[in-house]
Amino acid sequence: MATIATEKKIRGGSFLIEDRTPGEVFIPEEFTDEQRQIGQTTEEFIAGEVVPRAEELEHKKEGLMPELLRKAAEIGLLGADVPEAYGGLGLDKVSTTLIAEKVARYASFAVTHGGHHGIGTLPIAYFGTEAQKKKYLPKLASGELISCYCLSEAEAGSDALAAKARADLTPDGKHYVLNGQKMWITNGGFADVFIVFAKVGGEKFSCFIVEKATPGFSIGPEEKKMGIKGSSTVPIFFDNAKIPAENLLHEVGRGHIVAFNILNVGRFKLAAYCTGGCKNSLAGAVKYALERKAFGKAIAEFGLIQHKLGEMAIATYAAESMIYRTAGMIDSALHGVNLSAADAPQHAMKALEEFAVECSINKVYASEAVDYCVDEFVQILGGYGYHQDYPAERAYRDARINRIFEGTNEINRLLITAQLFKRAMKGELPLMAAAKKVADELMSAAPAAAPAAGDGLAAEIAGVTASKKTFLFAAGVAVQRYMDKLADEQEIAGGLADIVMDVYAMESALLRTRKLLERKGAQGAALPVAATRVFVADGLDRVEKHAKTVLAASASGDTLRAQLALLRRLLKREPVDTVALRRQVARAALDAQRYPF
Repeated sequence: MATIATEKKIRGGSFLIEDRTPGEVFIPEEFTDEQRQIGQTTEEFIAGEVVPRAEELEHKKEGLMPELLRKAAEIGLLGADVPEAYGGLGLDKVSTTLIAEKVARYASFAVTHGGHHGIGTLPIAYFGTEAQKKKYLPKLASGELISCYCLSEAEAGSDALAAKARADLTPDGKHYVLNGQKMWITNGGFADVFIVFAKVGGEKFSCFIVEKATPGFSIGPEEKKMGIKGSSTVPIFFDNAKIPAENLLHEVGRGHIVAFNILNVGRFKLAAYCTGGCKNSLAGAVKYALERKAFGKAIAEFGLIQHKLGEMAIATYAAESMIYRTAGMIDSALHGVNLSAADAPQHAMKALEEFAVECSINKVYASEAVDYCVDEFVQILGGYGYHQDYPAERAYRDARINRIFEGTNEINRLLITAQLFKRAMKGELPLMAAAKKVADELMSAAPAAAPAAGDGLAAEIAGVTASKKTFLFAAGVAVQRYMDKLADEQEIAGGLADIVMDVYAMESALLRTRKLLERKGAQGAALPVAATRVFVADGLDRVEKHAKTVLAASASGDTLRAQLALLRRLLKREPVDTVALRRQVARAALDAQRYPF
């Protein structure tokens, strides 16, 4: 298992008020031989078994997707997160993240895989009784049973606790009678096990394990979707369906604990799927750009095409840096835990809960990065990008759901800010003290310069430090203005979340690059340096824009003018030739004919 050797306990969200060192982060270049083999095996399976049958899957050939899931189970892809004690592999989070990234080669299979292996299996692994785990987990890991997660309803999507599905305990206490319906159920058309949320007595939000053969339970027709057409998405219905009382998952009234912890997992894994999608789109765009001739030369030679390719590669570099940094932190939190043991899932759940902010950040950033990449994939192919005979068209449609899955990006932006302030109020994260310190610093004198790193990235280090201070400054002003009503000011909360995401993304890319500089030297790490300099330069522009929005919504007149002057001083920086640096990255992608890092 890959972990980062550090004695310091890293808390979720602490990156905003603490400086990390390169030695404290895990980077993809540190994959073990075993992890590389896991990634290669997954990639070969998708390329050999899934991609050749994509058209059949798109047209929902009956029985094909379950058949491929069972084949995936034979090489461990359905049991990676399940402890060996229950028939799984008990892999570390870096390895399972790598599996998710590689599975993304065909989006509909990735969605199906996540619906079963992630949110469909882990509720039992995390919250099941010993009897429930022994009954279901081995068969879920082997593919004998296929599972799905049933939370959304027609009028309860992001507002999951508004669910109307109801469960009532029978007088003899032996069954719960379920009534209601669920919507948008991935894998629902062929699943055997359904993780269903309903309110006991119409009030206590709870979770149940429902088997397909249950009388009174029925499955609706496949939905007609924009994309991910190869995956199954159906409504399900309960009409006095009797569920054995022992199939209650966790405790009555504690279903929200199950739902929200599982969504943390889903968000993190979705970011890995999206990162794989970014790489796939870049590879397709590069291939076409090299082949397509216009005005007497390959379009890959044109500057605006190189801009697109470079930007796709740089956005992917940042996403990849973030997800493996996060996976490394989770694995570090699990250091010393036997992942093959029966109690491993409970430890994993607590680690993921600790990094809930980072899970939401990863989800939002990566889903928006893949949307950018698929959009430019279409654009580079031009008219062919709009044609169903070329892969860009399907990639474009398939990617759009990611900003809705696992909590919309709007909800996740609000969660990022809310979770940070909640931690601050509980004394787990001294944000307000840090905000006051920054405000005092800005009012007294020019901001202290960040120490030079000596590795050619001093300006970028200073920029990330200034961005952290910018968040603290803007957050302090917003809190002072709105106090406990800040959550109602969604545009401001969203603006603060955007700053937080840029900080985490910039710092993740920067720490990875600095680590590579330590290992490879300036020449060996020239490409990561170029990507990082572009990403931080552009990120600082975004941070400044969002901070101005927050400040202007929180103050006015002379006070606002004074605050904006402080902001300009805080984010003062020299221009960077991003054109030349982005071209350097684009050329590397063209030479490699794929993602170049």
